[in-house]
Amino acid sequence: MKTRFILIQTSHAGNVGAAARALRTMGFDDLVLVAPRWPNVLRREETLQRASGALDVLAKARIVETLDEALDGITHLCATAMVPRDFGPPTRTPREHLGPLAAGGSQHVAFLFGSERFGMRNEDVYRCHVALTIPTAPDFGSLNLGAAIQVIAYEWRQALGGFGVSQAAAPAQLADAQALAGMLSHWEQSLVDIGFLDPAAPKKLMPRLTQLFNRAQPTMEEIHILRGIAKMMAQPRRPSAQADDGKPAPATDS
Repeated sequence: MKTRFILIQTSHAGNVGAAARALRTMGFDDLVLVAPRWPNVLRREETLQRASGALDVLAKARIVETLDEALDGITHLCATAMVPRDFGPPTRTPREHLGPLAAGGSQHVAFLFGSERFGMRNEDVYRCHVALTIPTAPDFGSLNLGAAIQVIAYEWRQALGGFGVSQAAAPAQLADAQALAGMLSHWEQSLVDIGFLDPAAPKKLMPRLTQLFNRAQPTMEEIHILRGIAKMMAQPRRPSAQADDGKPAPATDS
């Protein structure tokens, strides 16, 4: 399924760079500019800076003079308009429209974004199959062009199936029942040693601790830590760093 993002009469070079970066993060790279303010906008310093890491999208981007040229090969047009029109295509939210569109497949989709100064012209909106509007706070619906592109690109990528979340590290190995039972036995003995647990009247302390650690689902590394704590609990306390009279204890050779 072909996906194209079309920016019509963009006036700020930085927004072109922001658009390239927004597309790159969502795995898209087909960017077309229709009659931008700056003929060399793809090479301007502000564009390159805002594109940070998405220069490959800028390298592939095209500049055309008319919307007709930008729509070559496209079969489904999505306008982006914050202000509903009295006449024209239906107005829907991205999530409402894009899910069924992706499920249908076979369409070549273009998302059209108007000028920062005056938005999309009515005649361009009328050519589209839908007008997408991003739900915002009722008292402040102003979205920067780069931000609007990022939202639409994200919603479309999610509709297409999205990307998996990268794990920072391999999942930790959960402790098995034998390891957990061994740790609890170790803790039981240490709790008796420090006088916290009376073996003659244990009540429900150990069953409650068993339920606690079952809910926690400790890893093997955490089991080792807990057994280390139990080991230290059962050992005699170390001498204080200060003598009984409050003066520092004399240093000893080691």
